[in-house]
Amino acid sequence: MSNANIIQAIKAIAENPIRDVVTYYRSHNRINVVGDSLELFIKDIFANTLLSQSEEARLAAYENVYSYFGNANNPPDLMITCGDAIEVKKLSSESSQIALNSSYPSAKLFADSPMITNACRTCETWTEKDLIYAIGCVKHEKLRSLWLVYGDCYAASREVYENVKQRIITGIASIQDFEFSITNELGRVNKIDPLGITSLRIRGMWQIDHPRKAFQYLNIPDDPNFSLKVTALLKEEKYLSFPLKDREWLEASTSHHLKVTNVKIKSPDNPVKLLPAKLIRYQV
Repeated sequence: MSNANIIQAIKAIAENPIRDVVTYYRSHNRINVVGDSLELFIKDIFANTLLSQSEEARLAAYENVYSYFGNANNPPDLMITCGDAIEVKKLSSESSQIALNSSYPSAKLFADSPMITNACRTCETWTEKDLIYAIGCVKHEKLRSLWLVYGDCYAASREVYENVKQRIITGIASIQDFEFSITNELGRVNKIDPLGITSLRIRGMWQIDHPRKAFQYLNIPDDPNFSLKVTALLKEEKYLSFPLKDREWLEASTSHHLKVTNVKIKSPDNPVKLLPAKLIRYQV
């Protein structure tokens, strides 16, 4: 069982602040594509392998911490053994919406989701996992900001999205004079042309506002003097589930770069209800 968690990830960043993530991973011959740098950074902060010089030691740490590494087409990107799942999203601006493609926002990750692979479903014994959205803004090869937000602070329950999806699927299927086939997407129309050789896939392209916009009511300061800003948001009950030694390290910090505060966030299912939460900020 891995003890990796979001507080330890923030500690890894605070003790080894790497701003030029693309340059860093390129210099270590670990990336082929610029976009890969953020996912490698997330892997390393949770596995505490940021400064590891040995590929063998790093892979051993990954095996100890993670039960699954995903792909671009199926969530999640990472799963911590007996811990949280992580979905990594790279942006070039905090004003951009986050593209989730065919997967709607998730409060949690469920083993019965049709969007995950069988390898993900069977990599360990699990039914549901808390999900962290790791949203990084990488600009001019530098990591400008990183948000680590738990899905249950950010997304509604899955029935909200499933109800909308099913209504659209039912509406599409009710259109007359088309031949439809069963699909995990919103619909598929077959034999559109006279030869019967053309089909149409109807796909959902889900998007969600950046956390800075979604949680703007928290009035989180945006100090331009800091070149790297890391923000984590999680429910208080989740925070209290972490090891005491990790919470004590965080709460004992006297650095003006690192701060944890109590906040109240709107329930994604019922915004009139406020939920106790923790806001952790590291800025340098």
